[in-house]
Amino acid sequence: MLTDLQKKTAQAIVQIFETSKVQGDYAAVTLLAGDSGHLTYGKAQTTLASGNLALLIGDYCRAPGAAFAADLLPFLPRLEQRDLSLDNDRTLRSVLREAGEDSVMHSIQDSFFDRIYWQPTVKSLEFIGGSKPLTAAAVYDSRIHGAWHAIRDRTIEAHGSLAAIGEEAWVAAYLATRRNWLETHSNSLLQKTAYRMVALQTLVENGAWDLPLPLTVRGVHIDEAALDGHVRVSAADPAERVLKLTRPMMRGDDVLAVQKALKKHKIEVDTDSFFGTDTEKAVIRFQIAKGLTVDGAVGPATLAALLG
Repeated sequence: MLTDLQKKTAQAIVQIFETSKVQGDYAAVTLLAGDSGHLTYGKAQTTLASGNLALLIGDYCRAPGAAFAADLLPFLPRLEQRDLSLDNDRTLRSVLREAGEDSVMHSIQDSFFDRIYWQPTVKSLEFIGGSKPLTAAAVYDSRIHGAWHAIRDRTIEAHGSLAAIGEEAWVAAYLATRRNWLETHSNSLLQKTAYRMVALQTLVENGAWDLPLPLTVRGVHIDEAALDGHVRVSAADPAERVLKLTRPMMRGDDVLAVQKALKKHKIEVDTDSFFGTDTEKAVIRFQIAKGLTVDGAVGPATLAALLG
């Protein structure tokens, strides 16, 4: 059985995939061209097309003290009808963002995503015979992202059951199967979401089956303080981690700070928040100029030379 901390960590990984934030973004409203879910909302991005957005907003409107219930209630019938014209309703999108700052909405989303996605994840774990926290993160991601059952069955057909080949081997096979499915999907937007599998495969390669903290997922630092909401951590502070070229690439405010510092030292580099090959080359040029160890990584010594 997962501990509460492991559950929060598994959920945080998926929230990073969805909103780039450990705690998720309760106010996030997203509309991507070609997304079959259409308008999406909340810390784990529930969708208009699935009907789940209507369930969430219904829960909120019925909650005592909901500050924006009166504003959202007129939209509820259309949400229940999955009226796709709501995609471009600026009033709805504005109210959803405002409601995302309401503590009542926070509580409603927490309980909603637990009921709609986490509890089914637990049942799916029981069905396949999985028990590891990283397995739970993979299943939870698929529950939210979609097509869990189809890829689960495809994996069992091709590789055998979890009981037959072992949990770690089965999860590795599942992630590879899902990654291939995403990368070759006819929807080009889905192809771009294969990064989710890359991130989970990296955790598998690192042996992070128990999701030990701290963890870094797609450049976002997860620790107990971030999970408890005591600090806003959408990227680590520049002093908190060594920056270097990795696959997938590190990204965040700390990378951006280094890129800006390089520019101040007259080292040309794009300020795009991604630590790619161009940034590595720029760091090497700086290290050579300053007589530092030339490794292309930004550790304490290089950071001190950059930032003073």
